[in-house]
Amino acid sequence: MANEKQESAEKSAEEVERAAQELKEAAESAKESADALAAASDQASGLVGQIAEVASSGPSEFVFLATIFVLAIFVGYYVVWSVTPALHTPLMSVTNAISSVVIVGALIAVGADLANSAAGGWSKLLGFVAVALASVNIFGGFLVTQRMLEMYKKKER
Repeated sequence: MANEKQESAEKSAEEVERAAQELKEAAESAKESADALAAASDQASGLVGQIAEVASSGPSEFVFLATIFVLAIFVGYYVVWSVTPALHTPLMSVTNAISSVVIVGALIAVGADLANSAAGGWSKLLGFVAVALASVNIFGGFLVTQRMLEMYKKKER
């Protein structure tokens, strides 16, 4: 009986040691998990800070202007293609007026005295190109307007 009690005590001691070892391993695992969670929390805080910084600064000026340009293309396309044929002549007249304003700005760019600056040559060159293109647009617009007006005249028999 004494042997049985001693064996039972040894088994209990081994079970206690195993349980203590498992408890120690679980504590180490919990500590590693807590450290990983703390690191992930720090990373998440940094990421939230970066997102807040980007969101508060808004889009760059280039993206803002490019968006306006693309939207203007779509609006212009749908406005021009939804015009009835009877309104094409007044629309061409307005287009000619806009080209006239563009040519005034181009003439100012050509006549600007920027020869001493780095942009002087480019300003004159781009101003000349703008004058040429706006002139073609104006005179072509007048020709198209004349043809459209001739369509509405009564034909002589």
